[in-house]
Amino acid sequence: MAAKKSGKTLDLTAVLDLNEASALRDKLLSLRGSGLSIDASGVERIGALCAQVLMSAEKTWEQDKQPFTFSKVSDAFQKTMQLVGVNIDHLLAKEIRQ
Repeated sequence: MAAKKSGKTLDLTAVLDLNEASALRDKLLSLRGSGLSIDASGVERIGALCAQVLMSAEKTWEQDKQPFTFSKVSDAFQKTMQLVGVNIDHLLAKEIRQ
């Protein structure tokens, strides 16, 4: 996790499965209160529970009136999010939107 001018960045692990969900939640909670940029470029596999944790975090940041974006996403991350019915297009950084 590295600090940025407009907030913080969280680098996601390669495998976001059931075992990783609690750790992801804890990392996100520790970053609450400032803008957050998620780097999902290294994600090879994401399970539905971790997808839910990320979308819950997005709603929390929205309620806190703080920015929450995905700065980079892997193809596997984006495809899996689409498969589970989650559209993250509005959360993608402008430079990676298609």
